Amino acid sequence: MSGGGLTGLFLCGDVMLGRGIDQILPHPLDPALPERYVRDARDYVALAEARSGPVPRPAAPTYPWGEALRLIDDAAPEARVVNLETSVTHHHVPTPGKAVHYRMSPADLPALTAVHPDVVVLANNHVLDYGRRGLDDTLDALTGAGLRTVGAGRDAEEAARPAVVPLPGGRRMLVHALGLASSGVPGDWAATDRRGGVHYAEGPCDGAALRLADRLRADRRPGDLVVVSVHWGSNWGYSPDRAQVVFGHALVDAGADIVHGHSSHHPRPLEAYRGRLVLHGCGDLVNDYEGITGQEQYRDDLRLLYFVTVRDEDGALVEVRLVPLRSRRLRLERPPWQDVRWLHDVLGRISRPFGMRIDSLSEEEHADPALTARPL
Repeated sequence: MSGGGLTGLFLCGDVMLGRGIDQILPHPLDPALPERYVRDARDYVALAEARSGPVPRPAAPTYPWGEALRLIDDAAPEARVVNLETSVTHHHVPTPGKAVHYRMSPADLPALTAVHPDVVVLANNHVLDYGRRGLDDTLDALTGAGLRTVGAGRDAEEAARPAVVPLPGGRRMLVHALGLASSGVPGDWAATDRRGGVHYAEGPCDGAALRLADRLRADRRPGDLVVVSVHWGSNWGYSPDRAQVVFGHALVDAGADIVHGHSSHHPRPLEAYRGRLVLHGCGDLVNDYEGITGQEQYRDDLRLLYFVTVRDEDGALVEVRLVPLRSRRLRLERPPWQDVRWLHDVLGRISRPFGMRIDSLSEEEHADPALTARPL
């Protein structure tokens, strides 16, 4: 993907392989759900089928990714970072007081490893859906599959520890991860010296957030590429909270080259700040939300792959290539031209105030419907 002093990364929003997705994979768990209105995970499959047509069962582990796998492989990024919003466990006792719980069978981890992630982010509001036993199982399963994790651990030190990924030329990518209360991470999920949990901050001025900024300054070596993956903000709406914007800037000021924000169910603005990239919300990528109604104006069926190119010498942003997809039959496929145009118009409108432009399109480019975001 890169060369000539450039490094390419693949980033994405939330990857949820539990509930309905778990039910179509080869080794589904018990479909019983602790939700108030939906008591059987297979009902989410039925909703998708009612909208788009039959879903194969069992489906191959690669099925939910659909066209995305080929597109990612063709881009050949040097590193891949995903946010996994799913507990990986057979443990069936849910965390009380939550409305939604996600888990997948450890036997179906090939549905995650299919995308070859270099780092799996766990600092989010679903990794402890089945308690600390579920978290321990998740950590064991991911480690056993040879995956690096960040943002959750068996104690505070492990949860806060960055993932280190070797890059060409002897360089490193450091990935830090933090879950904020604004995304719905419960405060008692915070990892401590005596119990596992999430690398958690109540807000951008919380002690954990300030310590993260200090650690960015202390850990960075010359030539490092520093990514901070943050689960923050609400699910819906195009305008990030002012405190979120300020925190993103503070992370860049402390040494982050890329702020990889997620939690929103649809894309939020891309920002260029001091020559660095701040993603205020990548939107969802893989999940079982197809057929759920209520927020149609945001077109959360449309998804994006983020291919970020930065300069090796200083980590400065060159461009972000955005490849649109849509979820149909619980699988990612190429969207029709009018959906690409809709995304272009929306992203251009909401990102321009944040110093980013989305390049114009013509219908002749439909054979490769990708958008390019660059600093103004």
